[in-house]
Amino acid sequence: MELDGRLVNSIFINGEWQAAASGNIKDVYNPSTMEKIKAFSYGGKTEANEAVEAAKAAFPLWSAKTARERSTLLYKAYHTMLERKEAIATILTTEQGKPLAEARGEIESAASYLLWYAEEANRLYGETIPSSHPHKRFFVIPQPIGVIAAITPWNFPASMITRKLGPALAAGCTVVLKPASQTPLTAIAIVKVFEDAGFPKGVLNLVTGDAAAIGDAFMENEDVRLITFTGSTAVGKLLMRGSAANVKKLSLELGGHAPIIVFADADLDLAVKMSLLSKFRNCGQTCICANRIYVHDSIEKDFREKLIKQLKLMKLGNGLEEQVEIGPLIDEHAVRKVKEQVDDALSKGAILEYGGKAWNGELQGHFFEPTVISNVTDEMKVMSEETFGPLLPIQTFDQEAEAIAKANDTQYGLAAYLFTENIHRALRVMEKLEYGIIGINDVFPAAAEAPFGGIKQSGQGKEGGREGIIEFVEMKYVSMGIK
Repeated sequence: MELDGRLVNSIFINGEWQAAASGNIKDVYNPSTMEKIKAFSYGGKTEANEAVEAAKAAFPLWSAKTARERSTLLYKAYHTMLERKEAIATILTTEQGKPLAEARGEIESAASYLLWYAEEANRLYGETIPSSHPHKRFFVIPQPIGVIAAITPWNFPASMITRKLGPALAAGCTVVLKPASQTPLTAIAIVKVFEDAGFPKGVLNLVTGDAAAIGDAFMENEDVRLITFTGSTAVGKLLMRGSAANVKKLSLELGGHAPIIVFADADLDLAVKMSLLSKFRNCGQTCICANRIYVHDSIEKDFREKLIKQLKLMKLGNGLEEQVEIGPLIDEHAVRKVKEQVDDALSKGAILEYGGKAWNGELQGHFFEPTVISNVTDEMKVMSEETFGPLLPIQTFDQEAEAIAKANDTQYGLAAYLFTENIHRALRVMEKLEYGIIGINDVFPAAAEAPFGGIKQSGQGKEGGREGIIEFVEMKYVSMGIK
């Protein structure tokens, strides 16, 4: 496997880089310029099942290693990833589009999950339970669940990988990774990190290619004990249905529709700054970014004017240019979806405050202007559908209860944010918001040491924190009779 060449053998099974058995390949494009970057191997069921077999064969030896042995290798991977930060960040920006500064930050975040779970591997404790019977002793022992299938998205192609690999490998599981076909090169570079860190053959395998075929193999193969997936709610539901036949365990981080509530007593400058950073980071292609903002009607005009003033200073363009703050969308479909939501809102009475159309400038990529609309009502698509793009709708409210009700009026429950200087209100509102993650005067809640995951149709299970490694173990209860 060479990243220097035009064609990359991107399938990694049992420690060997190889091409797809079919010979099929697919191109990777730079979404900023539409230039072809590389071609990668496009595998399917055959490669997925071979990778599962390799992971199954590697499991007994890997799971039998001490926690310290697994921890040591994860530490090596952590240091290697940081040493290669600039190279991997450049690959990430080239195939995904986000500004290079954001890509560097993502590599640092991705590495932090390896560091955290290198440490957490040694803290995976069991339990001794006081027995109600004098001649019995009760124990609970955590043991790795087995072969894991990890399916990761294109919007955070580095951190979403290590957030799954870190805890799975720390727990003693073996893994088959299926990355998004838009961003396979970042996944290849990360798997190369693990390879060079000295992980045994078969412990980590990579299969690039047909998402439907590979997903079917994961669901049908009884040796896959758990599927961990980050992506859309629609695909998550397909995995739930497909995995039912084998009663396969699932860990799902699905869609979001995050609200930001800005109360009248908020630090307005902070709320404006954080709203901009939340909405337009990664060009709005973030599952926990602001999808709708509710601003108290007494401060809405000031909030909107400050926000647009700052937005006008943000540079749109090729993420490889250091000054760029907003990059492209991932593909033409994403551009059409944002345009559709803008047109729908304007046709129903919304006011276009800034932006509102596709942008090319001197480039030919998938760009859309950062857009703000006001006079927004609930029947507009943007208020019920996840946008995954640079469109920010502003709606006003008068009463606290009204804002909470509007924020909760969605099938999603991943993340929500509120801005207030009143500690009583902060706690009161936080408790009533129906979301797995709450940010109070903060829009960047993700951290390796904290659990990340949603409720309702935003998924099940947690990634990060102590909870993240628990997903990958079975708690075995032991009842021992003694004389």
